[in-house]
Amino acid sequence: MPACTNDYVLTLSCLDAKGIVHSVSGLLYQAGCNILDSQQFGDQATGLFFMRVHFAAPAHLDGADKLELLFADLCQRFGMHARIHACAQRPRVLIAVSRQAHCLNDLLFRWRAGQMPMDVVGVVSNHRDCAALAAHYDVPFHHEALPAGADAQAKRAQEQRIEALMRAQRVDLLVLARYMQILSAEFCAGLQGRAINIHHSFLPSFKGARPYAQAHQRGVKLIGATAHYVTADLDEGPIIEQAVERVDHSLDTDALTAVGQDVENQVLARAVRWHVEHRILMNGHKTVVFN
Repeated sequence: MPACTNDYVLTLSCLDAKGIVHSVSGLLYQAGCNILDSQQFGDQATGLFFMRVHFAAPAHLDGADKLELLFADLCQRFGMHARIHACAQRPRVLIAVSRQAHCLNDLLFRWRAGQMPMDVVGVVSNHRDCAALAAHYDVPFHHEALPAGADAQAKRAQEQRIEALMRAQRVDLLVLARYMQILSAEFCAGLQGRAINIHHSFLPSFKGARPYAQAHQRGVKLIGATAHYVTADLDEGPIIEQAVERVDHSLDTDALTAVGQDVENQVLARAVRWHVEHRILMNGHKTVVFN
């Protein structure tokens, strides 16, 4: 997505009705805006309508606040939940990780390569294993220790330190890149719609520290990964992206793990990119993804 100073993305959802697309595009045309891309979806099951419009605004309308005023009457008319996102304002992202560095490394590489329109403001971890990797990419590393066997009070205190870090860094999105901690309901409540998690798609089977070893012992033929928004219901948040890869008996545990981690990398990267490009709209417990 171009990061031009006058480029914006409009996302909206409302009850489906005749004339929404015509009204939105007509209003943009009359205001002198140039539509660069437009996608829409009507969910027959829920009766809801979703739309994403990428457009360039004229100089006199350059500014999200001016554009929100432009759409105020239309939002009231259709009962729309609408947001205007300035493409030049890159989302600020904090990445949380424990000891497994594959997803973190992949995200940082894609970000430095210019593939992710975001600003990584830091890496936070309950271990020091990834400190050197963060330093390699010149990203601040924050170690928030959590001793083994820590009780709920200690875990919540650690979460509150992360919350304070997010406020100080004005974080828009928290990415759990193999962050192996269960988040409290209080933490999840404050992260609604702005925290993405990745995990293997064996769940609810093969839980624990070595899921790929367990999968190898059972001779699985498909492995995969799921990226979803974080909710208080563990690993049950709205799904953003999934992928699978076929495997066979010839792969040992290390080879199986490598395939699985590669799928995790790809799935998480797509989910994060779609989020920071404002391509995801919530549809109850599901998502609409304009990719």
